[in-house]
Parts: sequence; C-alpha cells; structure tokens
Amino acid sequence: MPRIMIKMLAVALVFALMAQPVLAYETHLEDPFYQLTGSYEAAAGAEPVSADPDTEEASGDGGLAYSAGAVLLGEASTGEVLYEDGADEPRAIASITKVMTLLLVMEALEAGKITLDDVVTTSEHAYSMGGSQIWLEPGETMTVHELMKAVAVASANDAAVALAEYVGGSEDVFVSMMNQRAKELGMTNTTFKNSNGLDEPGHISTARDVFIMSCELLKHDIIREYVIIWMDALRGGETQLVNTNKLLNSYNGITGLKTGSTGDAGICISASALRDGMELIAVVLGSPDSSSRFAAATTLLDYGFANYEIHELSVPEGVQLAAEVSLGKEEVCTGVCPLPEKIVIPRGLGESVVVEAAVSDSLEAPVAEGQVFGEVAVYVNSELYGSYPVAASVAVEKLDFSTCFTRLMQSLCGVSA
Repeated sequence: MPRIMIKMLAVALVFALMAQPVLAYETHLEDPFYQLTGSYEAAAGAEPVSADPDTEEASGDGGLAYSAGAVLLGEASTGEVLYEDGADEPRAIASITKVMTLLLVMEALEAGKITLDDVVTTSEHAYSMGGSQIWLEPGETMTVHELMKAVAVASANDAAVALAEYVGGSEDVFVSMMNQRAKELGMTNTTFKNSNGLDEPGHISTARDVFIMSCELLKHDIIREYVIIWMDALRGGETQLVNTNKLLNSYNGITGLKTGSTGDAGICISASALRDGMELIAVVLGSPDSSSRFAAATTLLDYGFANYEIHELSVPEGVQLAAEVSLGKEEVCTGVCPLPEKIVIPRGLGESVVVEAAVSDSLEAPVAEGQVFGEVAVYVNSELYGSYPVAASVAVEKLDFSTCFTRLMQSLCGVSA
C-alpha cells in the first residue's frame, strides 16, 4: 500500500476517534484503552492499578473459591452476615468510598437541606481530581441530579467532590461528616480522608464496614434509581455515562451498588441483588482484575441465594405482651419487644421456625419504664436463634392514698376509672 494512503488512513482514524462521544470511565485493567495508555487514571496523573501481590484464589470455610483480599456476604434489611473472609482487615477501598458520599447526599436530600434541582458550581478543587471523571471545568454548573448520576453510574471523582463541597461547604468539612456518620453506624475500622476514594495515606475501611454503609444506603429508595442505570448521558448527550458495574447486564436480580479500583485498593465491588424478598450484598475487596471481582461477587451471591431465605417473624397469635400490676396506679403494664420482623434462615427450614413468648403474670408497683418482665425466644430447627426481652413500655407508679380515694369515690358513684 502506498505510504500516502497509509497516512490518509491514519488521519481518518484520528478524526473518527475524535468524533466519538466523550465517555466517563472507571479504571479497568482489561479494557483496550488501558492497554494503550497504562490506565485511565494514569492518563489523569494518578497511579495505575496493579494487582495485589497478596491476592490469590482463596477458598474459605464454605468451600467458596474467589480471587480477593477480603470478602463478606450479608443480607441488607437484617444486617445478618452469612459469609466472611478477612472482613475486618483494614484496606483501601477506592471508589466504594462513594457509598458514604452518596449516603450523606441522600440524607441531606431527605432532610430538605438540598434538592435534586439545586445547581452546583464546580470549584478549582473539584476540577483538579484525577481518575474517573466527567471532566468538570471550573465554574461549570450541573444540578445535584446530574452529579448524582455521574457519581453513581460513572464513579466520577470530580462530581463526588463537587457534591461534597455543596453539602458540607468544603470537602474537608464533608469528610468530617463522613467520619462522624461512620462512627454512628458502628464502622469501627474506617477512616475517610477524601470523598471519592482516590488513594491517600490513612484512607481505609474493611469489608464489614463497607457492608454496614451499603445496607444504610439501600434504605434510601431514591438512590436505587441511580445505581441501576446502565447507560445515560450529560451535557445534552455530549458526555456518555456507562455504569462500571457490569453485573447490571448479567446477574439476575442485581440492584447495584458500587465499584472501585485504585493502585492501593486493587479491584473492588459492593454488589447488591434481590430475589424472593431477600436482598444480599457481596463485598469484594482487593481482587487482581475486574473479571475476578465480578466472578467473586457472583460466587458469593449465588451461594447466598442457594442456601438462605427470608422468614418473617411475629409474636404467636393470642399472646399478650402485658402483665397485671398490683398496688399500681395502672392495673396493667404493656410490654414492647425488639423482635425482628424477619430473619435469614437456611433454605427449606421455614416450617421449623418456632416463636415462644414467656412473660410474668403479674408485677408489683412501682414498675420502671424498660423494666424487663419476659422474653420472646426464636428457634430454628430446634436450635435457639435468638431471645428478645419484653420490657415495660411506660413506668407504673405505686398506688398512693389520693389515687385510692379517687377510685373509691368513683366506685361508689358508679363511675369507671
């Protein structure tokens, strides 16, 4: 082929590539663009993702095979953990950090502090972010709704910082809010240093803590509308968004949730899926590549759906959680019990679930609010699953002369108390 024709083809190829819509990506080692440039993040000045040298194919107690540094499988509505391996080992978690960022945005929305239509102006700081991004320009404006899509679908670091600054006033303040919320949720091994998950010394969490914040995020119905989007666009179609969670196209019942990839964290995912009323979350941290991450999440979710099911609980019909009170201003004390509405049990054992209640027949005043006077026990396949206290819902004071005299007069006059 003549040299001039080769040059013309090369020029045509360059113009064809330039004409393509701008795509917002997360780092994936196996993608063609990574093979050409060293990674999307490398193109933005960040460190390329590398495989964790400590990550090899593991087989836990349940015989599950996966390539990851740490994993945990749990049920979202109950918080029950069904499988774990290295779940409390502190690790970098990359863009899974954005689960907490999105949670705080959701809480700000529901508290009425912000709205989805609010317009956010991009700062120089948000513009400076590397890694996955939608290439926000300083001074550029987008709505909270648009930035939410950019974070949830394309894992955009610049959009995450823009939202953090809008909700917190600055990213530093927002990060303090993230750490405070983590503490409130019982995430005891987590420290956030930024709002997007780019590698930073001391920015760590664990598979268990990721599960905790993932459960909390899924309590907000609005977020489900974003994390399930496969493809969308911004800037009137000029910026195409493609979800980094490839399970959206391949796993039955998938509901989300968030992926992440950095040099320190490896390849990670918190994947959620719903079947037959049971929503499972599979947390996978430190996989060597994207396909291993999705394979590990699939293995965990498949294991959970094959072996467990949701069972609803209730106090046995006809049982009253109450006791008569002697010498009290009230004759009956009602009780409350923190019996869960549903539990996770081994599949096929629903008929074996037994709920038994035992409460005192009578109490003597005074009765303090919260005073325990019974329990409800739950058995699965004849084994105790858990016991839950029955406690006084209100205090009952001891009967005094004034109350006795009033009752006597009402009795003589034929008036009920």
